[in-house]
Amino acid sequence: MAGSLIERTLGVLEALSEDADGLPLLIVAERLGIPKSAAHRICHELIRLGHVRQDPVSQRYQLTTRLVALSLRYLSSTGASDIVQPVLDRLAEQSGELVRLSVIEGDRLTWIAKAQGARSGLRYDPDMGKEAPLFCTASGHAWLAALSDEEALALVDTQGMETDHPLGPNAPRSKEALLEHLQQTRQRGYSWTHDSMGPGTAAMAALVRHPLDGHPQGVLSIAGPSVRLDEHRVRELGSALVTAAEELSQATPSSRLFA
Repeated sequence: MAGSLIERTLGVLEALSEDADGLPLLIVAERLGIPKSAAHRICHELIRLGHVRQDPVSQRYQLTTRLVALSLRYLSSTGASDIVQPVLDRLAEQSGELVRLSVIEGDRLTWIAKAQGARSGLRYDPDMGKEAPLFCTASGHAWLAALSDEEALALVDTQGMETDHPLGPNAPRSKEALLEHLQQTRQRGYSWTHDSMGPGTAAMAALVRHPLDGHPQGVLSIAGPSVRLDEHRVRELGSALVTAAEELSQATPSSRLFA
């Protein structure tokens, strides 16, 4: 990763966000494709600013909670928590699975809020704050299906049909297969993927739209083990998912998060 100092600094923060145990300096440099000396300067400037710390024993660099606090303050200022969380909590209780909300910003779809309905047994609970791969996730399909085929493929071309997450056997490997998924999503009214974004997992998702002009603003999803979220269970939950997405759609003008 070449680029400006700002790009490199953000790259360091993103790399460290993926490992709570921190990363050695050499790995940080390799992830960004920059000299070790440059990574050292950036890390120590971030330490000075309070965003990074270095473990005295392992010497690994770790994020502090400062960025987390900034994010939480921002979400609070948007009014999202009061609007979004009750809807997510209710759907999680109904489904008994993980419910997540992602927001659309430009050509990115990022998971920003969740509620866990599974109290015991198998639980699917991935990291939040990550960008959703559009080509292989139910959330991505819900958004892409709202676009024309040409617009959807252009968006996928921007992101690419690759991910560092292990794909399942049902992940679309071609644009033709992806378009077939999108057509099924349009007919169903919501998306459903199983053994796609990882083997043994499944998800369904519905679009959150602006209530006046209908443009896509986010995606509401239910995810869990594929042994539980099978075709029969998906049909049972379809109405509740769409109703919750419509409720969020009506509330979006009240939050700057969806501006």
